[in-house]
Amino acid sequence: MVQEKKLVDEVSGWLRAYDDGSVDRTWTGPPEVKFMAEAVPPHEEFIEAVATRDVTIDSNSGLRVRIYLPEQVLTAKIKLPIILHFHGGGFCISQADWYMYYHIYTRLARSVPAICVSVYLRLAPENKLPAACDDGYAALLWLKSLAKGESHEPWLNDHADFNRVFLIGDSSGGNIVHQVAARAGNLDLHPLRLAGGIPIHPGFVRAERSKSELEQPESPFLTLDMVDKFLALALPVGSTKDHPITCPMGPAAPAMEGLNLPPFLFCVAEKDLIKDTEMEYYEAMRKANKEVELLISPGMGHSFYLNKIAVDMDPNYAAQTTGLIAGIKEFVNKH
Repeated sequence: MVQEKKLVDEVSGWLRAYDDGSVDRTWTGPPEVKFMAEAVPPHEEFIEAVATRDVTIDSNSGLRVRIYLPEQVLTAKIKLPIILHFHGGGFCISQADWYMYYHIYTRLARSVPAICVSVYLRLAPENKLPAACDDGYAALLWLKSLAKGESHEPWLNDHADFNRVFLIGDSSGGNIVHQVAARAGNLDLHPLRLAGGIPIHPGFVRAERSKSELEQPESPFLTLDMVDKFLALALPVGSTKDHPITCPMGPAAPAMEGLNLPPFLFCVAEKDLIKDTEMEYYEAMRKANKEVELLISPGMGHSFYLNKIAVDMDPNYAAQTTGLIAGIKEFVNKH
């Protein structure tokens, strides 16, 4: 007799976890937005001035990255900065090749211009934290091995400036920016230089609900259900949201003063559910005398720029997305 597996948890159309440990990530929300969570195959020819390639960077673990190469490399007299990207998804969903990232990171690669390297992070609950942070750190160490000539990836070795490496992450990927930057601060990365960190709407929260969580509107990219359930699935067993990965400004985390961090561009959306705790992090950075700039997107919700439908249809979304990209470009060009 076949045992029926039982549903243990379900998260807002994104994920269903079963009692046998299996996870179903088939999108069950509105079908008209499904395309944003579909994979875009790599293409080594330039399409809209960007080529993409998937590379396995660790044959033992199978860790992969997607590289976005802007066509400007063919005419640029100088090598381009590297933007190392960590995708969002509450540590539980999404992939580096999803259309929602493809549409914005091809644009960022063209606009800066820079070579973007996006990591295929391991997902929870199958791989609980700090697995995704370890993958982000491993990707930075791979870039160091390229800079030292210990391994070779032609798109990067031929066209990248390893003296200007920036970490960027959306939502939970912003948490990984902090973790990887903090770890890298204890390391001699030479000849690579970590030039900056760009957390965008990072998933910084506390066990206790913030005022903005209670008052701000939920959005397609962030509901309280997602905040609570994704983090419960992702954090180590027995942990609360006060864990250092989700609350790096809290008492359980290493003191900010003791961290050797590069300059940060900290991006916040005015209507983000978790804006209050994000601002606590920003204030903790300032109090610790870290170099941190604040970029606020007025009237916008969490990860608004990933919503291709809204960016195409709503002039305000489009303008705020353009503003965000301009802010990132200015920060990268300054460092």
